[in-house]
Amino acid sequence: MSPGTEPPSAWAPLRWPIFRALWIASVASYVGTWMQEVGAAWLMATLTASPLVISLVQSATTLPVVLLALVAGALADVVDRRRLLLVTQGWMLLSSGLLGLLTLAGRMDERALLALSFLLGAGAALNAPAWQAIVPELVARDELHAALTLNGLGINAARAVGPALGGLVVASFGPAAAFLLNAVSFLGVIVVLFVWDRPSRQSLLPAETLLGAVQAGLRDARHAPGLRAVLVRSRCFIACGSALWALLPVMVRHDLQRGPAEYGLLLGCLGAGAVAGALLLPRIRRRLSPQTQVSAAIAIMALVLASLSVLRSIGAIACVMAAAGVAWIVLLTTFHASAQAALAPWVRGRGLAVYLLVFFGGMAGGSVLWGVVAERAGPRVALLLAGAGGLLGLAATFRMRLPEGPAQDLAPSRHWPAPPLVDVTGGDRGPVLVTVEYRVNPSTAEDFARAMREVRRIRLRDGAIRWDLLTDPSDPGRYVESFLIDSWLEHLRQHERITAADRALEQRARRFHIGSQPPVVSHFIARDLPR
Repeated sequence: MSPGTEPPSAWAPLRWPIFRALWIASVASYVGTWMQEVGAAWLMATLTASPLVISLVQSATTLPVVLLALVAGALADVVDRRRLLLVTQGWMLLSSGLLGLLTLAGRMDERALLALSFLLGAGAALNAPAWQAIVPELVARDELHAALTLNGLGINAARAVGPALGGLVVASFGPAAAFLLNAVSFLGVIVVLFVWDRPSRQSLLPAETLLGAVQAGLRDARHAPGLRAVLVRSRCFIACGSALWALLPVMVRHDLQRGPAEYGLLLGCLGAGAVAGALLLPRIRRRLSPQTQVSAAIAIMALVLASLSVLRSIGAIACVMAAAGVAWIVLLTTFHASAQAALAPWVRGRGLAVYLLVFFGGMAGGSVLWGVVAERAGPRVALLLAGAGGLLGLAATFRMRLPEGPAQDLAPSRHWPAPPLVDVTGGDRGPVLVTVEYRVNPSTAEDFARAMREVRRIRLRDGAIRWDLLTDPSDPGRYVESFLIDSWLEHLRQHERITAADRALEQRARRFHIGSQPPVVSHFIARDLPR
């Protein structure tokens, strides 16, 4: 949405019953998650004084995203998302419950805590792409940004309450109570998912294989310029921004000599700032472009990290954490909305998985990096370096433009006519060569070639393994577009993947065609030679 356009109300998506029920249940679950985060970080801080080992709790929670994101995204697009979410929510319930029971029994050490945090993170990694991909199924298309903002509001309202509540629970009853309460918090989401009657996806083609789905997701990320800009900018930001999460418990416990209540309070201030930022987002979006929003928020986060390296007063740190919360929600909501806007429905789960892989992979790697720096130079030096790194990353990626303007129509267009071939006995036969012959006025050849660059991107994104634009030296006005696909079945999937926005780009290129008949489309399929 461009600056000056009136966005839907932040509360508009709540008129949809399933979205409303899932949002309420998820807020309760997020409160439990933040209690879990406080309990795990504080338990590790009591088991060891090593900044590196303490920072590994964050890495153990986010590392599964690096390992499982692509598989999770493929599953979100290949299998029924509702059933996948039921499985992953149950997985997280059992993992958190086991963590609480072992802690209650006094059988918890550093390795067991990291292992169970990893298992809980694995459930979250498998859950995340499907969870985010269902949002456009629950609300109207023009309310998507408002729904994502509302989700961010719920997460950060939970962040404002959960850490403070978690600190009180840990201080009063111990970390085991926080873990068990987190396990219970998954029940509400499971109930709502169980009663949701999700419409089945209509397709006449067999489901993609898991490997093929992963490859298609990576191919889309490579050839979707809007998503690529999100990936680059979010990667540079989180590599330095992760220092805040990794080193805050070290600062509170060992540098400031404070307890879990103060740690929870600081996280609560960050959450409160994020809630305020979410409420201000519609006004911010009216005045600032996504590019400006992200640049300003990254600069604020860099200044926050640098400030934490010198502040010693809990009150001053709390104010800085509130500012960090505003910047954090602006960044996450803008990155997430930009990624959603760049993805067609058929690849939404996989594209979001790539985004999560980059984001949480950067968080996991950054947590280890800043833990090592803090181990050798101290947490305050690490925070100062992270702030400087954030400003350098902002300068390096400033020219990467995020999608702006009205959202593209990425619904399936299905405007391609059915292929004329009827004698193909196996869908796995291939490779398949498709050619499209154009007649172009030589005086417009350069403009035609520029228009065909977008067509090339569409073909490669949707499954082509090679694309060429050929010209006839003996006939300067004759052009042949050719693209190669692995199999006939994959070409049929191209027919389902083409979107309304792609149709507009194709029509722009075809306007240069001057023949009395439409461009001639031909299909060729490889056949085996006789022995």
